[in-house]
Amino acid sequence: MFIIGPPNSGSSVSRDIITAYHNGVVWTWLAIFLLVQALLLFLSVETSFKRLEPRSHILVSCTVAALLMAVLTAAGFWSLGFGVVGEGFGRAFFPTDGTVLVFCVGLWLVWGILFYFYFRNSSAVITRLVSWLLRGSVLELLIAAPCHIIVRRRNDCSAPVVTSFGIATGLAIMLLSFGPSVLFLYKKRLDAYPPRLSA
Repeated sequence: MFIIGPPNSGSSVSRDIITAYHNGVVWTWLAIFLLVQALLLFLSVETSFKRLEPRSHILVSCTVAALLMAVLTAAGFWSLGFGVVGEGFGRAFFPTDGTVLVFCVGLWLVWGILFYFYFRNSSAVITRLVSWLLRGSVLELLIAAPCHIIVRRRNDCSAPVVTSFGIATGLAIMLLSFGPSVLFLYKKRLDAYPPRLSA
């Protein structure tokens, strides 16, 4: 966006971008995504066949994955709503910021409860949660991308911002879930090698 004009040129686009980045909400979302990525990379729930004692509680894994699935679900729902209804969707279904917050927290709780009860007796919790996130991000992208094309052709004012958020969210969470998955593949491969005996 800075290609349009330098920040000192006084263009409204440059001022809007600078104002957006001075807002704490942008940095809050960035911090949440970085924290979730770190938790997915370094959090392990390891069980052995001799004694089933996980290193960390399953509730932490389910809470992190539920947050990401709630963001995916909200972005997909909003993209679909703006794609079908148009710009009136936001004012009709989410008239205040409080309704948006209640909707997001409700989604987080629903996904958290669902994940907890589904994975509480599972031994490969992180691997299965990451695969759910990958599937969810692909599904959300399949919803957000056509909706973005629809709203761009209609020349809506604010709807492309919401569908762009949906696409960016789907891509970000897909990359987040690919990151740990690649590490898990390497770990699985290294665990397959026989242990070295020291001389």
